Amino acid sequence: MSSGLRLKLYSYSTKLNIYISKCKPLPKPALFSTSASLQKREDFSEKVTNNALNGPSLADFLRQSQPASQGFEDVTDDSYLGAHMFQGNNRSVYIETYGCQMNVSDTEIVRSILVQNGFVNSSSIEKADVILAMTCAIREGAEDKIWRRLHHFKAIKKRRGKRRPLKIGLLGCMAERLKHKIIDQEQMVDVVCGPDAYKDLPRLLVVTSSSNQAAVNVQLSLEETYADVVPVRLNSDSPAAFVSIMRGCDNMCTYCIVPFTRGRERSRPLASIVNEINILSEQGCKEVTLLGQNVNSYRDLSSEEHMSSPTQLSAGFKTVYKPKTGGRRFAELLEAVAQVNPEMRIRFTSPHPKDFPDEVLDAINAYPNICKHIHLPAQSGNSQVLDAMGRGYTREAYLELVEHVRKAIPDVALSSDFIAGFCGETEEAHKDTLSLMDIVKYNFAFCFPYSMRQKTRAYHRLQDNVPKEVKMVRHEELHDTFRKHAEIRHKSQVGERHLILVEGESKRSPLDLAGRNDANTKAVFTNKPLPYASENGEEKIPAKAGDYVVVELTSATSLGFKGKALYRSSLQEFEEQKKIDMKTSNACV
Repeated sequence: MSSGLRLKLYSYSTKLNIYISKCKPLPKPALFSTSASLQKREDFSEKVTNNALNGPSLADFLRQSQPASQGFEDVTDDSYLGAHMFQGNNRSVYIETYGCQMNVSDTEIVRSILVQNGFVNSSSIEKADVILAMTCAIREGAEDKIWRRLHHFKAIKKRRGKRRPLKIGLLGCMAERLKHKIIDQEQMVDVVCGPDAYKDLPRLLVVTSSSNQAAVNVQLSLEETYADVVPVRLNSDSPAAFVSIMRGCDNMCTYCIVPFTRGRERSRPLASIVNEINILSEQGCKEVTLLGQNVNSYRDLSSEEHMSSPTQLSAGFKTVYKPKTGGRRFAELLEAVAQVNPEMRIRFTSPHPKDFPDEVLDAINAYPNICKHIHLPAQSGNSQVLDAMGRGYTREAYLELVEHVRKAIPDVALSSDFIAGFCGETEEAHKDTLSLMDIVKYNFAFCFPYSMRQKTRAYHRLQDNVPKEVKMVRHEELHDTFRKHAEIRHKSQVGERHLILVEGESKRSPLDLAGRNDANTKAVFTNKPLPYASENGEEKIPAKAGDYVVVELTSATSLGFKGKALYRSSLQEFEEQKKIDMKTSNACV
C-alpha cells in the first residue's frame, strides 16, 4: 500500500471516529471518543472498529467515502488500523501517581502497555511529550491536590504552544468520576482513561494527537484484570513489589466510591499471579504485597480444577450479596505464592474482616514467609455507625474476630482503618471507637476525617451532618489513641531481636540503613560490615537493599524502632533459630 493511500485511510478512520461519536448509542461501550458529545461516546463499543457488530464494518465506511477507482473497492480487512497505527514512535511519557498502592500497581501496568506500544518513560515533566496523572478519588483532599497539579500541567502546555505540543492525560478513579467536568467544563486534559481501559491508552493518545480533540474511555469491565500484562516496576532496585490479584469491590459500603470507579469484583487467574511472582523472585525481589480492594475475597473462576464450597463469612458478618460458590480461594493462593520462594516475604492488603476463614489463618501460620501482619479495617467502633456505613457487622462481631485471630496467630500484628465524623456519628459513638482502639491496641492505624463522595450510597441517602471542625478534632483523637498504644507495644519489644528486610539507606542519614520487620514496622540501624549467620562470623561485609539483617532493638517510638545490627541471615534460618530459642526458654521455665 502506498504511503499516500495509507495516509488517506488514516485520515478517514479519524474522521469516522469523530462521526461515530455523534451517533446514537450502540449496545456496547466505546473504547474511545472525542469531546463533542461525552455521554454518547461512553456507550460505544470497540466492536465498531473491529467488525464485531452485525452491521457495516469500518472497511464498508471507507469504501463508501471514496470511488472504486481510487482503490477502496479492494479493501477487505482493516488490519491497517491494527496496533501498528497506534504506536508512540518514542514519544516520552511522564507519570505522576497519587493515592493507594493499587494506583502504584496500575502505574506499573500503564508503563508496560505504553512501552510495548513504542512510548518511552520520562523522568522529567519539562522533557515529556505526554504527562499522565494516575489519580485517586477516595477523599476530597486527594482530588484537590490533583486539580492543582492539572492547572500546573496546563500552564506548561500553554507555554509550549505549537512549538512542542504537550498532551495531558488523567487516569484512574478520578478520571471515571469527574469525566464530564474535566473534559467539558474545565477543558483541562486531552485524554481521560478509566481503571479498566489502560490497554486502550496508546490509541487514545494517537487519536487526540491527530484530531486535537479529547479522547475518552472510562468504561468499566466485568472481566479486565490485566493478567496478560507484565508490569514495568517503578523502582526496579527496590527489594519489594506489589502484585495485583483482583480488581473492583462488591461490598457497597455506603461511604465508598470504589465500586463506582473500579467496578465489580473479578480475580486474576492464580497461575498468572504465581508466574508474575516467579519473575519477581528471579529478579531478586524479597517481598511481595498482594493487592486488591477486597483481597481476601479472591476467587479464581478461570478453571474448573477446584470448585470450592460457598463463601464462609466470619461469625456475625453479613454481605449485601448472596454467597458465592466455586473458584480457587485466597487460602489456596497464599499457599501457592508462599511456595515460590521461601526467602520471599508475602504480605496482602487490603482485606475485609468478613473474609477470614480458618483456612487463611492456617496458611499464615504454616508458612514462615507469610507475614504475621493482618490489616483488619474497623472504620468505627459503634454498631449504629457501622450499620449506617453498610459494613455488615457489629462492634461485638468485630471484637470476636480479633480474639479469634489472636488465638490462631498469637504473635500477630494488627492494623486498621478508621473514619472520623461519618454521617450521624455522635460524640458517644466516637467514644465507642476510641474504646475499641483501647481494647485492640493496634500496631498501626490509618485515620481519616470523613469526606462525602458523589455517587456513593451515603451521598444519596444520608446527611453529612458532622461539622468539619468536629471531624478534625475526632480525627486527631483517633490518631493520638492509636499512637499511644503503638508506642507502649513497641517499647515492650525493646531488647528483642527482629529480622529486618533492608530497604536502603535511611532518609535521615546515609550512615544508617532502614528496613521493616515482619509486622511491617520500620527499623533504623547503623550501616556497618556484618558477618553472616552468626554474631561471631569471620567475614564481614556491609548489608545492602534486599538483605535480611538480625537487629537487636534498642529504642522505640509509636512509628518504629532503632536498633543494633548483629548479623546477616536468611528468613528460614532466623525462623529456625527462633524455634530453638523458644524451646530453650520453655525448658528453663
